[in-house]
Amino acid sequence: MTTLAKFDAADYLDNEAVIAEYLTAALEDPNPEVFLAAVADVAKSRGMTQLAKDTGLGRESLYKALAPGAKPRYDTILKLLHGLGVKLHAEPVS
Repeated sequence: MTTLAKFDAADYLDNEAVIAEYLTAALEDPNPEVFLAAVADVAKSRGMTQLAKDTGLGRESLYKALAPGAKPRYDTILKLLHGLGVKLHAEPVS
């Protein structure tokens, strides 16, 4: 019997270029839950304790904001992205 390990994207998010590409791909999905799940994966890869320090948000608040089905405020998302060292940008639709 073969046992497979559960895939965890956070295990592979080990540099800023990979993180930026991962979040960019998630933004292309029309379902906002996909992007929030991607941000949660990145947060997990960086460590919630460190992210809480970097953003000024409490760990419990981070977990609530990134929980499935959560509807975090825009300013919370911006703080998270800044704490993760990434930013969003807009470009014209081709």
